[in-house]
Amino acid sequence: MSTTTDRHARTEAELQQMAKDHLWMHFARQSVMEEGGPGVPIIVKGEGHHIWDSKGKQYIDGLAGLFVVNAGHGRRRLAEVAAKQAETLAFFPIWSYAHPAAIELADRLAEYAPGDLNHVFFSTGGGEAVETAFKLAKYYWKLQGQPTKHKVISRAVAYHGTPQGALAITGIPAMKAMFEPVTPGGFRVPNTNFYRAADMGAPTGSLEEFGVWAADRIEEMIQFEGPDTVAAVFLEPVQNSGGCFPPPPGYFQRVREICDKYDVLLVSDEVICAFGRIGHMFACDAYGYEPDMITCAKGMTSGYSPIGATIVSDKIYEPFRTGDRAFYHGYTFGGHPVSAAVALENLDIFEEEGLNERVRENSPIFRSTLEQLKDLPIVGDVRGDGYFFGIELVKDKATKETFDDDESERLLRGFLSKALFDAGLYCRADDRGDPVIQLAPPLTVGPSEFTEIEQILRSVLTEAWTRL
Repeated sequence: MSTTTDRHARTEAELQQMAKDHLWMHFARQSVMEEGGPGVPIIVKGEGHHIWDSKGKQYIDGLAGLFVVNAGHGRRRLAEVAAKQAETLAFFPIWSYAHPAAIELADRLAEYAPGDLNHVFFSTGGGEAVETAFKLAKYYWKLQGQPTKHKVISRAVAYHGTPQGALAITGIPAMKAMFEPVTPGGFRVPNTNFYRAADMGAPTGSLEEFGVWAADRIEEMIQFEGPDTVAAVFLEPVQNSGGCFPPPPGYFQRVREICDKYDVLLVSDEVICAFGRIGHMFACDAYGYEPDMITCAKGMTSGYSPIGATIVSDKIYEPFRTGDRAFYHGYTFGGHPVSAAVALENLDIFEEEGLNERVRENSPIFRSTLEQLKDLPIVGDVRGDGYFFGIELVKDKATKETFDDDESERLLRGFLSKALFDAGLYCRADDRGDPVIQLAPPLTVGPSEFTEIEQILRSVLTEAWTRL
């Protein structure tokens, strides 16, 4: 089969050779292209919640690309809006200038955001949005006459991005070791993985009790480091890495109290969770807390054009509102006209089709469908919220014993990832913590797709267990 782009028609063999010779993939082992195997999967088309590879095979997109394509693939109106904007004004920076698309999108995001989060600083992706929040937090405290407040707290196994500053907030040691020394000032507290509460020395009785314990570890870290040295706490509403840890009831209310008590900023990192993933434009609304900043990206355009944003409160914006002070920070493509225009149209789709309401309505069905897998000996836990779920795999359900590194390598990379893909499901088999399978499909799917996903998982996980 030949694969056509607007510029060339290439055979599968030609594309594989070009990829092998020149394409450096992200977060991937290049050896998959170098060791004479079948090569790398080449995805050529998307429509709704399906994708197709260069050989013509169809798959369910169980990860919305990368937690991104929330409105689904193949939305012609988003492509048309992008083309129209590019014809009118393809590019202009927002460095001392503005253009209508960025102005209107900032207004729209401020309208959606809770409380007094009224000011939008655009970037081109999630890592940059986190980087912006980190720099702004440090600068803000200097302007308040508290220059020693520069440390940031985040949770164990949490992923917050790859730029040097965002990497300091990321809580995955194996992703940082090769880049040491990273930006100083990042400190870690326990996450909200209730399934592993006993391993953390946390209470295992009720979710509420566990939530208070986990939040109180943040207070403990602030006290230990000194409140006069801590600038901000960075938390995802539902933690992605490690496999979808939702917040226990009352957790964020307690965290907000602690941050207020010690004069520490609370940053809600919603790069994944915003724009419908949890059934709200911003997931902090789902859990009833008001942060000082929100970082967001991915689903804002459903991936049809890159964008990111850091949304900040009136309090943080105040020092910059008058006078000659500037925030010397920015990105060439931040608030890009095409991306901003696409985002506005994408948000129109959300409202017209009630995608947030759809997620809230269907999420319990998605959960109960996946929980059927708990009858399998390899499935230890099913957790998450909205259209964002993780399935933790275990060696022994009774003891919750996990797999060692070698077993995890054989299970995830050696079998599961490829087997699920071969069975027609694109999702993530992740080992940045205990082994999990993650699902975050487009928000347009419903109960029939949940059943299809469950059946594929059941078949492949059953085979995985027999191999073990």
